Amino acid sequence: MEAYILKVFGRVQRVGFRRYILDAAQALGLAGYAKNLPDGSIEIFVQGEKEGVSKFLEIIKHPMPPVQVIEVRQEETEVNPEVREFRIIYGELIEELQEGFGAMQTIFADYWQEFKDYRQEFKDYRQEFKDYRQEFKDYRQEFRDYRDEFRDFVRRTDENFKLILEKYGEISEKLTIILETLIKESKETKEMLNETMKTLKEALERLPKNS
Repeated sequence: MEAYILKVFGRVQRVGFRRYILDAAQALGLAGYAKNLPDGSIEIFVQGEKEGVSKFLEIIKHPMPPVQVIEVRQEETEVNPEVREFRIIYGELIEELQEGFGAMQTIFADYWQEFKDYRQEFKDYRQEFKDYRQEFKDYRQEFRDYRDEFRDFVRRTDENFKLILEKYGEISEKLTIILETLIKESKETKEMLNETMKTLKEALERLPKNS
């Protein structure tokens, strides 16, 4: 068994810290008390088995918001066998009422601050949404420009293909005429050549033969 007198400084009054201390001590099977001091700190007397007291000391140093522990001063003391349970030593009624209202006010103020932070964050997201919406409008305009450019490209390509087809028809017709002309002229030339060869052969036959 071991015992300590603790003095806890920070935001520890009017925030429900004594109830937090009570729950932690009872969960660990410790005995003692917690009470408010006029200087705004809390005095704790705690005793019990060494392992439980060590866990208790760590727990009270890291409480949940809105409690803020700045410093814990501890002094080892004698175990008091007459103290068998943990309790809160309350002050006068008016002080405890102020304590309760103060705790609610503190918690409300913290939630209000948190709400303001979320509200600011919402404004930031809303502004970001506006930026994205404007960016989307820009992309949409850019898409329209590309779409118009693509349509113009398709139109020009279609016109070019039509022109190529027209020219291809003209060229094909001219090539056909040229080919037919060449075939015709080749046939006539061949006939003239045959006729010439025939005449030359006949002339050669009429020449006197040398004895």
